Amino acid sequence: MTADPAQNMDPAALPKAEFAFPGPLRDRLVAAILDGFKTATAALLVDYEHDGEPPPSVGQRSVLVDSDDRPVGIIEVTDVRVVPLGEVDITHALEEGEGHTTVEGWRAGHEEIWHSEEMRRGLGDPRFTVHDATPVVLERFRIVTRLHGSG
Repeated sequence: MTADPAQNMDPAALPKAEFAFPGPLRDRLVAAILDGFKTATAALLVDYEHDGEPPPSVGQRSVLVDSDDRPVGIIEVTDVRVVPLGEVDITHALEEGEGHTTVEGWRAGHEEIWHSEEMRRGLGDPRFTVHDATPVVLERFRIVTRLHGSG
């Protein structure tokens, strides 16, 4: 039997996977990932471009951090696609594991974040807004390992 290479990975050597901004929402999302309910996420392509980073790629691993920036798990990307916001489907909305039962509910919840002052400040655009053609990075992932102290 071969050991899982994730068991030997140093979390400090991996990029961070930060879901939402620190606080109650991040804490809920991290718990859902660790419990296996959340297996997908969405981000705006412009956010990656603004940070000068490429979108994730299949096989990429990262360390999941909580609101206190503590490593709690290692996740691995299993699928990535970039689609216009208006083409996000119900399958993706459900896989995000946040309780949305319609694409409209999923979108409203995400637009609340994407139109927030924190997001606009982060992008350096006080009037930033999304529309049907806005490119969205849809990512699927799996939890590879839970780290000590992750519950």
